[in-house]
Amino acid sequence: MTSSSSGSRRSVLITGASSGIGLATAHQLLDRGWKVFAAARRLEAMEPLRSRGAEVLPLDLADEASRQQLAATITSEVGALDALVNNAGYGATGPVETMALEQARAMFEVNVFGLIGLTQLLLPPMRQRRRGCIVNLSSIAGRFVTPGAGWYGASKHALEGISDALRLELHDFGVQVVLVEPGLIRTGFEAVSAVSMQQQASDPVWGPMMRRVAAGWEEGFRRGSSPQLVACTIASALEASRPKPRYRCGSASEALVLQRFIPTQVWDALVRQRMLG
Repeated sequence: MTSSSSGSRRSVLITGASSGIGLATAHQLLDRGWKVFAAARRLEAMEPLRSRGAEVLPLDLADEASRQQLAATITSEVGALDALVNNAGYGATGPVETMALEQARAMFEVNVFGLIGLTQLLLPPMRQRRRGCIVNLSSIAGRFVTPGAGWYGASKHALEGISDALRLELHDFGVQVVLVEPGLIRTGFEAVSAVSMQQQASDPVWGPMMRRVAAGWEEGFRRGSSPQLVACTIASALEASRPKPRYRCGSASEALVLQRFIPTQVWDALVRQRMLG
C-alpha cells in the first residue's frame, strides 16, 4: 500500500461524479493535476473522466456494502486521501404534510447518513496522517428553506450541523472541514424533482401552491449559475492552505447574507411573495 503523501499528485474522491457539480469538479481537479477517484452509480456516464485518467468506481451511497467496498479500494491504493468531496445527494419536493416519511427517510439516507457513513470509513487514515480536507456540498437550502422543499432543506440543515461538529472535532488533527453552499445551479435538479412536483400538482389542497413553486423554480434555475462555478469554488477551497469554513457561490446565494439581518417575519413575507405571489 502506498500513501498519497509519498507521491507527487494529491488524491481526491468525488462522489456523485457522473453529472452536474461532481462531474465539473472532477474535470477541474484533473486539469489541476490531482489523482481523481470518481464515484457514482452510473459508471457509463463517467467514461469521459476515465478517458482523462480518473479512476472510476461504483457507489450507491445509501448501501453500506457499496460504501465499504469503495473505501477499501481507495485505502488499498493510496492509504489516506488528501481530499474527500461529498457531492452526491438528491432532492424530492412536496409539502411537509403529504410527503411520505419513507420518501423523506430515503433522502436523509443519501444526503446525511450515507454521506457521513462514507466519511467515517475514509477519515481515520486522514486523521492519523494529520492532514486532509473534507468538502461537504450543502446548499443555500441548508441555511433557509422555501415552501415545498422542507424535507430537502431539513436534510441539508442536518448536513450543516454535522459538518460544524466535525470541523470542531478534527481541528486538532489537522483535517479541514469545509461546507460549500451553492445557490441555483444549472445541474438539472429541477428536472429530477419534476416527477414529485407533478404528483403534488394535482393535490386538491396543495396543488395550487406546488404549481406556483414549480414555476418559480423553473424561472430561477433557468437563470442559474454554471456547475463550473461551484467546481472552481471547491478547487479553491481544496488548494487553500487555510480554507474558510463556508463558501457560498452561485445565483441567489447572496440571500444568505441578507437573511442574517432580516427579522424572521419579514423574511417569511419576502419568501412568500417571491415563491407564492
